[in-house]
Amino acid sequence: MPKKNNRKYIFISGGVISGIGKGITVASTALLLQKTGFKVSAIKFENYLNQDAGTINPIEHGDVFLCEDGTEGDMDIGTYEKFLNEEMGSDNFVTMGKIYKTVMDRERAFGYKGEDVEAIPHVTDEIIERIFKIGDKDKSDVVLIELGGTAGEYQNILYYEAARQLTLRYPGDVIHVHVSYVPVPKHLGEPKTKPTQLSVKALNAMGIQPDFIVARSDQMIDTRRAERFALFCNMHTEDIISNPDLDTVYELPLVLAGQEFSEKILKKLNLPVKKPDLTEWKDLIKKIKSTKKKEVNVAIVGKYFSTGNYELRDSYAALFDAIEHASWAANIKVNLKWIDAQKIEKEGASVIGNPDGIIVPIGWGKRGAEGMILAAGYARDKKIAYLGLCYGMQLAVVSFARDVLGWKDADTAENNEKTKRPVIHFIPEQKELMKRRAYGGTMRLGGWDAKVQKNTVLDDIYLKGNSYKNKEERIASERHRHRYEFNNEFEPDFLKKGLVISAKSVVESLVEAIELPKDKHPFYLGVQGHPEYKTSLTQPHPIFVAFLKATSGK
Repeated sequence: MPKKNNRKYIFISGGVISGIGKGITVASTALLLQKTGFKVSAIKFENYLNQDAGTINPIEHGDVFLCEDGTEGDMDIGTYEKFLNEEMGSDNFVTMGKIYKTVMDRERAFGYKGEDVEAIPHVTDEIIERIFKIGDKDKSDVVLIELGGTAGEYQNILYYEAARQLTLRYPGDVIHVHVSYVPVPKHLGEPKTKPTQLSVKALNAMGIQPDFIVARSDQMIDTRRAERFALFCNMHTEDIISNPDLDTVYELPLVLAGQEFSEKILKKLNLPVKKPDLTEWKDLIKKIKSTKKKEVNVAIVGKYFSTGNYELRDSYAALFDAIEHASWAANIKVNLKWIDAQKIEKEGASVIGNPDGIIVPIGWGKRGAEGMILAAGYARDKKIAYLGLCYGMQLAVVSFARDVLGWKDADTAENNEKTKRPVIHFIPEQKELMKRRAYGGTMRLGGWDAKVQKNTVLDDIYLKGNSYKNKEERIASERHRHRYEFNNEFEPDFLKKGLVISAKSVVESLVEAIELPKDKHPFYLGVQGHPEYKTSLTQPHPIFVAFLKATSGK
């Protein structure tokens, strides 16, 4: 399989524990190279056999990141987008299931011309082809490849074998970065390098020698530990790079730059060595760490917070990022309170207390839904700023139907197929697909255009945020990930009682946003799309900025 140009490749693997921060390291490294003037691509290879991340419970593998083209990817894809300020898509996210399916489909079509189809070379060739494809598509100078999981797992061994083959074929054009955990046991009080030594040993057993170790720890690695790494991992001391805990992960590019990480990479790849221009990034960090003028409390009423005795941030990672980005722009410190919707069901809406704002985010299914409905009604009645995202919009509609229209039996057909008032339902085309359990075919995924009604809250938000796709025609675009819709049959009833339908899709006239007028409520907005997937570090989504300003009384 010939390489068509002089493109360079950087493999980033992980060691010791999962969730070590490979994605942040990939994004930070890519940013440094981008700010040096190189065109970069990033691709993530995941171990699981799912075709994508769309059917995985977020508690199991974190928040799904939704791309503009409808790809349901890993959280790391969102990290790439935010750091590089470039859209990711299907070519940036590959699962082992997608690889296997491609190979098997090709075999069924006689694409291998009668060969025995085997893991090596056919699966590894397909992995390498995906790497070449993203580089060719982006016309990139450097491709960064994140290998999912940790070194030594049997699930990802074919990825490592593909990396070994590519390294052997193109010496001088491929380097390996190993991100590994360096614990500091409290009873010892010093960093321990042995776990990483064993992780590197696993890499060596697969025929790979790392060029760099990025040491994840709660503090910078000292010279003594770096020398131990170098001695036992057959490396140079200067190639041990510290990745300590930071006040904000967005500081990492500056920390890596302080160790001349990108310059060392360029030298090993025989590329012109230049320093990255991080002026804008430094200004961003100053804004992030500056003292904020106001402080607000926001309650997030969700259903994917808990796993056993622990609570997870990752289940709503994109939402938390969006709130962070907006807080910098609004100059507001946000204190988040996570509230399990099932607790509201058991104890009543009073457990919410008196926050400045309430967000009901994405969700699926009946568990916790009644608690979210109560939260939407609580925000409406108490005049608390409310933002409903996807499921949060749908359940705000159910709440309005029950409390304002007086339809106590109103519900979403997702949770009650027998309700006589299915204010949220399947559109007819979806029903036949669902009968065949074709879940992937029933979703509205990716970017969808919507026409916004003039002189509404949403219109004002898009105008102030300069976010219209077409300002004159009031066309906006948001990413979608759902299969149920507002039931247009009941639209006249809602309008009579004061609910404002402020946006509908250009295709099929599906309801995209609902709100309450400003003279009835300080801020009450529900959107069917997912603005949290279209925010960036330098351009926070105006919906979140407007929501935070409303919580602070601006």
